Amino acid sequence: MARLKDVAKLAGVSITTVSHVVNQSRAVAPATRQRVQRAIAELGYRPDTIARSLQSRRSRTIGMIVTSADNPFFSALIRGVEDHCFDCGYSLMLCNADDVDDKQVAYLRTLLERRIDGLIVMTSRNGPGFLEALHLQTLPTVMLDAATAPRPDIAVVNDDSRLGARLAIEHLLAQGLEDIALLTGPANHPRSQERLGGALGACEDAGLALPTGRIIATNLLADGGHAAMRELLEKGQPPQAVFAFNDLVAIGAIRAAHEAGLSVPDKLSVIGYDDIDVGRYTCPALTTIHQPIYELGATAIAQLIDRLEHQRPFAPLTALPPRLVLRESVRQREG
Repeated sequence: MARLKDVAKLAGVSITTVSHVVNQSRAVAPATRQRVQRAIAELGYRPDTIARSLQSRRSRTIGMIVTSADNPFFSALIRGVEDHCFDCGYSLMLCNADDVDDKQVAYLRTLLERRIDGLIVMTSRNGPGFLEALHLQTLPTVMLDAATAPRPDIAVVNDDSRLGARLAIEHLLAQGLEDIALLTGPANHPRSQERLGGALGACEDAGLALPTGRIIATNLLADGGHAAMRELLEKGQPPQAVFAFNDLVAIGAIRAAHEAGLSVPDKLSVIGYDDIDVGRYTCPALTTIHQPIYELGATAIAQLIDRLEHQRPFAPLTALPPRLVLRESVRQREG
């Protein structure tokens, strides 16, 4: 196995110069850097990352705890984190905790044992044990999809869900659709709470009051949307429109409407939230609120690495703006 001194001998430079090139710790003349890089390639030299991390007390590894990487929303967000990690020379360790408190705590302990430099948390519901464990450790941490941070020095990055819900309701109202049902998430889901507040606020501003029977909680998955839509239809007169709190719920709702012989958008308009890729390929294509998913991940990791590399303080809360994406699942007002 090639060693640092072997690279130095082949390149005709000192071991210190090779170290500066490998660790990017000091500027090296371009011609010298090229000689060192050619020697590294020729010898197949690989730095001892474990030794380097012990020496510098930095592992250049970021830990990330998510609800589930299977969900298209989380997949796009993880890509935003991973791409920026790679560009900045960091590795990413990903843990799927399924919103289970014991798993969240266990994964946090595992990541700390692996000497990660920083942590990103993207889980829908954080259990009390996990929040307490986060509060007790001092690792630089960024949380996504969180209502509040368990420590003052933890950054939070979200989309502006109240604004997004308002955009959805205002679009439906602009099409003359006033009998609206909301397919929400669980009551303790922070983004669902904000979307509910935004939706009800937009209705109130328009002089509308939604009956409680028009608000149904789901598990934020397609099967939950399907079940909620069937529940609405079993109650009798279907609504004119449905605002689903994510695209998976909207897709499940469209399927249930189709099974009941209810044409979308002629007889029922449906609008979702997130703008996951699959929504463009549903029939009809899904009108939705675009949440900047990739950018959320990229923003979170950029803030974290900026803290690690430059010791800059976190912005306590960053809210990225959503926008309306018009497709085919909402009936347009005639004239």
